[in-house]
Amino acid sequence: MNIIVIVIIAFAVLMILSMAIKIVTEFERGVIFRLGRLIGAKGPGLFLIIPFVDRMVKVDLRVVTMDVPSQEVITKDNVTVRVNAVVYFRVVDPESSVVKVLDHIRATSQISQTTLRNVLGQSELDELLAQREKLNQMLQKIIDEHTDPWGVKVSTVEIKEVELAEEMKRSMAAQAEAERERRAKIIHAEGELQASEKLAQAAHIIGREPAAIQLRFLSTLSEIASEKNSTILFPIPIEFLKAFGRSSPSTLEESK
Repeated sequence: MNIIVIVIIAFAVLMILSMAIKIVTEFERGVIFRLGRLIGAKGPGLFLIIPFVDRMVKVDLRVVTMDVPSQEVITKDNVTVRVNAVVYFRVVDPESSVVKVLDHIRATSQISQTTLRNVLGQSELDELLAQREKLNQMLQKIIDEHTDPWGVKVSTVEIKEVELAEEMKRSMAAQAEAERERRAKIIHAEGELQASEKLAQAAHIIGREPAAIQLRFLSTLSEIASEKNSTILFPIPIEFLKAFGRSSPSTLEESK
């Protein structure tokens, strides 16, 4: 009989010790409640609590990577898009994450979805596509302000993918093609303008130095000869041709 009592007592002591000894890892904290009142956070390592009086809630302090489900958003310029994102956050205040919110992960997910729709709904499509870094910073700031009372720090928010309707993709492709054609025409016109300016400068130089045109003719002949062309062109000075069309009065009288 005494042996049975001893065994029962030893078993009860072991049960109490197993309930009193708590171990939390380096990346965890144990939030202790004593008769429903918050005592504080303990850990990491080994510590004791009072069985049947204290209750411990473990909180993970590691960074959580959470995907924000795809949200349908109507942008400021009335374009419907589907956008998803990823949020990086971690618990910095274990006590607040347990006391002030029922489920800090679910709460952060819900506020992230709402903020994503609200912020992108106030932005135009071009801003969403071209200024994504700016929108990421805005989302991070707003979500972090909401989660700060819960002891949750949002470090990064990244917009992952923007899905457009096929009709919008075709319209954007046509717009991009028209923009490329416009730039090509502008570049071509600028090239023509620069060429005309250079030609005008060359004409002024040749006008001051008539022998320059003869040198240019000779240079052209050398280029033709280098290509082994059977046709050879001989330049005739303009003054030589003008002589045939010019007749003095004395010459006309003598011919009569």
